[in-house]
Formats: sequence, C-alpha cells, structure tokens
Amino acid sequence: MGQDTARDEDLQTETDRPFLLMFLATVGALGCVALFVSTAIGPYFVPNYDWVSDTISDLAAGEGKLIMDYGLYGFAAGLLAVALAASHGHMGGAGWSVGLISIAILAALVTVIGARNEYGDGDNEGTVIHIYLVYGLGVFFLVAPLAMAGGAGRHGTWAKYACYVLAGLWALSSPVFFFLPTSIDGLYERLLGVISCLFILLMSYILFCRGWASYKKTSQ
Repeated sequence: MGQDTARDEDLQTETDRPFLLMFLATVGALGCVALFVSTAIGPYFVPNYDWVSDTISDLAAGEGKLIMDYGLYGFAAGLLAVALAASHGHMGGAGWSVGLISIAILAALVTVIGARNEYGDGDNEGTVIHIYLVYGLGVFFLVAPLAMAGGAGRHGTWAKYACYVLAGLWALSSPVFFFLPTSIDGLYERLLGVISCLFILLMSYILFCRGWASYKKTSQ
C-alpha cells in the first residue's frame, strides 16, 4: 500500500478535503454492508423464502419488504457518496467524469426501485418500469468501471486491472440472468450483487486512500 499512498500524495491538490473524502468513501462501503445485511436478514421475515430460487426483488415485494427497502436505500446512499467523493477527488480525464455520473445515475435507479414497490411480479397498476430500471443497472454498472479504470490506474496499476476484470465479469454474466430458469435466478442475482458491490468497495478504497494521503501531506 506504500507505493499506492505515494501516488495518491502526488495526486493530492490544495482543494482536497481529506476528511470529506474519507467520510464519503466510508459511507460508500457502508452502503454495500447495508445491502448485504438486508439480503441476509430479510429472508427470515418472509415465509417459505428460498435463497436459490427467490430473488432480491421477491424480498422487496413481499412481507418484511421494509427491510429490503432500507437496504436498497442504504446502497443508493453509498452509491451517491462514492459519486460525490469521485467528483471531489477527481482523478482526471473525461472517463472519470463519465464514471462518476454513471454511479450517480445508479444511485437514482436503486432509489426508484426501492420506492416504486413494483418488481415485475404481475402487478400492472400504473406504468410498469421495473424491467427498464434493471436494464439501466446493467448498462451503468458496466459503463462505470470501464470509464473509471484509467483514473483508478493513477492510484495503482492493480486498481485499473481490477476495474477491467469487474467490468468483464459484469458484461459476461449480467445478460445471462434474463435467460435463467426461475429455479436458480435468486442465487445468480446475488452473485451479480457481489460484483457490483466489489466495484463500489474498490472505488471506496481508492478514494479513502486519497483522502488519507491528503491528510498525511497537509499535516506534515
């Protein structure tokens, strides 16, 4: 981590606010924790819930849905925090800007998914938009790591490659979800959630390190 910290110190500018960066990065990581905890606890409040065949959407549409809704809102808050941190600690280039805007859009999409309580479950009241929101998640969780890979590489070469690997995994695995039998789509959806959270955790780590490096440099 020493070499990465040295690079972060080179990126640090006089306008950086280290505690703001570290706070927002921490909120980003906690958003992933909120999503994990809600998906782990939620099934215990839904009768006959099956982790393999039932999806996260089933949790958010059934009994105890508030637990999953809060998890989604927490994740959305984490996404927004990462977007704000990435904007404050800009790593340079148009790609980074595209990526942080993509993450902000993802925050909005997740918020709407949690608020709409319409999960493509046969409820036809009003306009059914859940599937379009899911398409949006698929697109922007691919765009974000691809666009931000170059900027992440300024933190460390490994971070750049990690973005590409996560983007590749997402590109290959996310379309498959729509063709899976309902007997296993719940488990598969959770694996996709892991990929998305790994990217947000990666960004949170990079931005926290930048904040820490900025703090060390200004405190000398």
